[in-house]
Amino acid sequence: MSGNIQLLSDTLAAAKAEGRSALIAYLPAGFPTVDGGIEAIKAVFDGGADIVEVGLPHSDPVLDGPVIQTADDIALRGGVKIADVMRTVKEAHEATGKPVLVMTYWNPIDRYGVERFTAELAEAGGAGCILPDLPVQESALWREHAEKHGLATVFVVAPSSRDARLAEITAAGSGFVYAASLMGVTGTRESVGAQAQDLVGRTRAAGGDLPVCVGLGVSNAQQAAEVAGFADGVIVGSAFVKRMLDAPDDKAGVEGVRELAAELAKGVRRQA
Repeated sequence: MSGNIQLLSDTLAAAKAEGRSALIAYLPAGFPTVDGGIEAIKAVFDGGADIVEVGLPHSDPVLDGPVIQTADDIALRGGVKIADVMRTVKEAHEATGKPVLVMTYWNPIDRYGVERFTAELAEAGGAGCILPDLPVQESALWREHAEKHGLATVFVVAPSSRDARLAEITAAGSGFVYAASLMGVTGTRESVGAQAQDLVGRTRAAGGDLPVCVGLGVSNAQQAAEVAGFADGVIVGSAFVKRMLDAPDDKAGVEGVRELAAELAKGVRRQA
C-alpha cells in the first residue's frame, strides 16, 4: 500500500489556490490516552485543521518545550508504543480523509527498523514524516524507503541554517519544508516574526518548489494571520497541547482543541 504524499501535496496546493495558508496542527499520540488522542485529532480536523502531525512521544524530546514534554511524559507513562502511533494515524485519516504525518526523532525509527516503519506508516494511510534531528547527509536510507512507500520526508530548517544548507534540504526533502523559529526566545514577537519571514524567503530562494510552513509559537488567530501573510502553512503545536493539559477533563480538552482549531482556521483565512 502506498502512503499519502500526494494527498499532502494536494491539500497544500488547495489552500494556496484559496489564497491562504494551510493550518497544520500537532498533537502527540497517546495523550491523554491513545483513544483520547485520536478523538482530539478528529476534533482538530473538525475545527478546521487541514493537516495534522502526530507526535511520536520520546523520553528526551530535545527540540520540544515544556508543554509538549509534559504531554510526552503522560503518553509514555501510559505505555504508548509505535503500534499506537500507527493506529492513531490510521484512525484519524480514515475518519477524516485528510493528511496525517508523524513527527518523530530519529532514534525510535532506527531502533524499530526503517523498512518496517515506512511500510507500516504507509499501510496506516500516513502522508509522511517530519524528522527534526535527521541530518540530510545521513538520510539516504530513510528517503529510499519513504519514496518507495509514497511518504513525504519533511526536513526542518532554522534561522541559523546557511543558504547552502537550505539548498541541500530543499533538494532532498518532499511534501514541505518545516521552518522553525521560536517566539519569545530570541527577542520580541515582532523581531522573531521578521526572522521567520526572512527564513521563509531564504528557503524559497534556495531553489525547489516545496511549500514552506512555519512553526513559530502561534497560539491565536491574530498570530496565525500574521504568519499566513508570508508562509504556505502555519504550524501550531504547544497551544493545542496546552488546551488539553489545562482542561478539567478529557471531554473538555477535546472541545477546547476543536474551538482553537476553528479560531486559527479563521486566522489563516484572513489572508484570503
